[in-house]
Amino acid sequence: MARALFINGGSEGHINPTIGVVKELISRGEEVVYFCIEAFRERMEETGATVRTFDGQKFIKAFISGGRDHLLERVNGLLLTADIVIPSVLEQIRGEQFDYMIHDSMFGCGRLLAQLLKLPAVSSCSSFAETPGSFEQMLEPFYTQVPAEVAAPIRDHFQSLTAMIKEKYGAEVHSPYEVFCNPAPLTIVYTTREFQPGGEAFDQTYKFVGPSISARSGWADFDFEAIKEKKTVYISLGTVFNQARDFYKLCFEAFGNTDYTVVMSVGNKVQIGDLGELPGNFIVKSYVPQIDVLPCAELFITHGGMNSAHEGLYYGVPLIVIPQSADQPNIARQVANLGAGVTLHMQSLTADQLRGTADHVLSLPAFKTAAAAVGESFRQSGGYMQAVDEIFEFKRQCQIK
Repeated sequence: MARALFINGGSEGHINPTIGVVKELISRGEEVVYFCIEAFRERMEETGATVRTFDGQKFIKAFISGGRDHLLERVNGLLLTADIVIPSVLEQIRGEQFDYMIHDSMFGCGRLLAQLLKLPAVSSCSSFAETPGSFEQMLEPFYTQVPAEVAAPIRDHFQSLTAMIKEKYGAEVHSPYEVFCNPAPLTIVYTTREFQPGGEAFDQTYKFVGPSISARSGWADFDFEAIKEKKTVYISLGTVFNQARDFYKLCFEAFGNTDYTVVMSVGNKVQIGDLGELPGNFIVKSYVPQIDVLPCAELFITHGGMNSAHEGLYYGVPLIVIPQSADQPNIARQVANLGAGVTLHMQSLTADQLRGTADHVLSLPAFKTAAAAVGESFRQSGGYMQAVDEIFEFKRQCQIK
């Protein structure tokens, strides 16, 4: 039995793919100490891991304080979280020994902690992976299009932060890529090489294991009888970009009193009572057990977060993707390229357009066929079981028992 130190951040999209991985590691005899924010303690304790936390509010505040307008500002925000995460982790594991670590590919200062602890490291990538070259392409507009008077202070801030980290912790930061992507000798990517843009560019240190989807417990408050054998449309904008009262009302206008049964998840930032009268064919909840509802759905209207897109396609459900931010436009593009769905734009969206697009997708069998094919490829890729196989092979190569 080996001891693994797992460092993660504080969002559903980065936590959920690791649930099955941690359960499987523990079932194979590993001991896992898992760091995250307090909000996910109970969820991760159910895996059997020992859960420790750092201050989630300070973590988010530090990340946001780096700035949001440019990619290098987000890199600086990640560096600013070092003073929240690193001292907390080091204090809580003082005197303990670990055989290897697994860290998120973005949050949690994983690469820095791997340096400090001198541990063999595995990167857990819950978004599309990036090569140094593709990341530089993402940064290029900052260097070529942002006015010098705006860009120079951001670059200077990056340099001062990397110098501070070297002086304070003795850890080296050589590039923004290392901060944003946390490269490691092994990177587990929770998608397939075919779904990954430019998948052929990644070497064998990147293992594309497909979506890591595992059962989640604790959500019994849903009447599945109400959607059985119905033409069900499921609508969710995820857990981050879901403060969208106007969009939810637009969905009422598009699908209210139609032949569709509509399940809509609105999160906890919007009060259902503030949405007005609910159409009789709508089931609206703050939280919906997504991986249980999707097998009953014929269409998924989503923001296109990686977890949501993966889960919809895993169950062969065509998507209408309405991207909000981050990597969602890229995910939407991949869905459309595969013929498994279409993309709409929130800014110009109308009820007639949404209803017409839903009718179009559901009337053409090609969308269902393409989604089913992607789902089959996802299921064949191995998911969390394959991820743990790859981790154990990595252990063998590192001579970890």
